[in-house]
Amino acid sequence: MDSVKTYIDFSQDSLKYSALSVAFNPIFWNIVARLEYNTHFLTKLALGKPKCGCYTLAVTIFSLGIIRDLLYEKALRDQPTYDTLDMFPVKILAALIFAYGNVLVLSSMWALGVTGTYLGDYFGILMDARVTGFPFNITDNPMYYGSTLSFLGTALWFAKPAGIAMSAFVLVMYMIALRFEEPFTAEIYAKRDRERAAGKTE
Repeated sequence: MDSVKTYIDFSQDSLKYSALSVAFNPIFWNIVARLEYNTHFLTKLALGKPKCGCYTLAVTIFSLGIIRDLLYEKALRDQPTYDTLDMFPVKILAALIFAYGNVLVLSSMWALGVTGTYLGDYFGILMDARVTGFPFNITDNPMYYGSTLSFLGTALWFAKPAGIAMSAFVLVMYMIALRFEEPFTAEIYAKRDRERAAGKTE
């Protein structure tokens, strides 16, 4: 326990703000997306244009992500460095992990497009078919795992045990978010398929 206290300074407010941001973001976009699906409030604010409403949410989520990353960077600067991690081989590993994480994130955004990435399903903007190419042939959730790897790579690069712990927290929050997102999104597409099937049989 003493080593944890030594290498993770829990008294730093910056660490608390970073953790709050990590927790807030997936909670925020899940709540807002569900509200949009049930009430279409963003579409109404966008004068009945679902795509404009989705783009507004996309800008908001992206901006919150930037704030989260800045808070994480500030938290790492305020945390103790673990000298054993502060060596060249670890930095090489860190760079590889960070690069791979960003490849997963950016390639998934490219494959899905803006509306596919930023919850367009909840606005009624559905994809014609499931994306199965890279990086979705590696994992169903490349953006979440890629983001986690980017956090971890950054933590290892700066030799910050607090960052490693925060990376684990990021992963936990994403896994919780997926428990809500995956079944709900699956039901959106299942409903679309039922409506198509009903239309064909009429």
